[in-house]
Amino acid sequence: MKRILVCMLLIGTLHTMQAPAQTDPHFSQYYAYPMWLNPALTGAIDGDYRISANYRSQWSQLTKAFSTVGVSADLATSQSYNIGINLLNQTAGDGGYRYTSGYVTFAYTGVRFGAEGYKRLVLALQAGMLDRRFDPGKLSFGDQWNPVTGYDPTVSGDVMNRYASTAFDAGAGALYFDGEPDKKVNIFGGVSVYHLTRPDDKFYTNSPEKIPMRLNIHGGARIGLGESLFLTPNFLYSAQGNQTEKMLGAHIQLTADVNTNVLLGGYYRFDDAVVPFAGLNFRNMVLGISYDVNASNLKNVSRSPNAFELSLSFIGRKNRPYPVEYFICPRL
Repeated sequence: MKRILVCMLLIGTLHTMQAPAQTDPHFSQYYAYPMWLNPALTGAIDGDYRISANYRSQWSQLTKAFSTVGVSADLATSQSYNIGINLLNQTAGDGGYRYTSGYVTFAYTGVRFGAEGYKRLVLALQAGMLDRRFDPGKLSFGDQWNPVTGYDPTVSGDVMNRYASTAFDAGAGALYFDGEPDKKVNIFGGVSVYHLTRPDDKFYTNSPEKIPMRLNIHGGARIGLGESLFLTPNFLYSAQGNQTEKMLGAHIQLTADVNTNVLLGGYYRFDDAVVPFAGLNFRNMVLGISYDVNASNLKNVSRSPNAFELSLSFIGRKNRPYPVEYFICPRL
């Protein structure tokens, strides 16, 4: 019973007393899962292709904690477009809740500015499927408990007609970045909108509820502090239904040798958590580790309202000479 109470308090803390809104999974290392942040980040790499994987574990004190896994692959072509695919799966709770999505992305990269074309505007579309479901047989309700006979799984007045929802989904995004080489400050920024098709959000009711669109606004700058030291402050504003997420932070990139960069930084999610971050870029691999330290009232009702996150990406480059690389996006 104590575990059920804690779970209800956690859910109540996350959702306001307004009309409920389905919110998507999120990552604190948001730039490490690029197409979930903005489809226009597809193929924004200093190479030919990228394969990424992200893992997030949240509220580990629960029997079935929130566990989120995302994998993606994107390809930068020599033409004016990039393509990519990303898959995400989140599981949570004793009821077997599962959120699964898969999308393909097309990004147009042909809009360029400046004498050398280093300033770019990227436009992208994303389309795929979204599936959400749970197992009602794994749930327990108050009317199944009898003070005399105990628990009876066959008795419950809570009627649920739908346990799954699958729908077509689409999104779009735009990205601007200044990739001029040897520049002290390179800025970048973008905006994206997900669930443009407003998929049905129906489980046990027949009401015409829709999944609200998710808006992301993000940006930052890469600032050169020396030949081997860079500072990248950046921000994220995300809104979906009546829920908002605001993150602000920065990381430094220190070049240890020709093959190795060390990344150190931290972020603050307003009214929620402090997120220290550490990463290592060795040759074509980028590894990132972060830990959400809760700074909200949620810590008063849960023993461990924190989250651990791990990201890994591989950037492939063909065996051919490359021109002088220019800044594309922060390496997280």
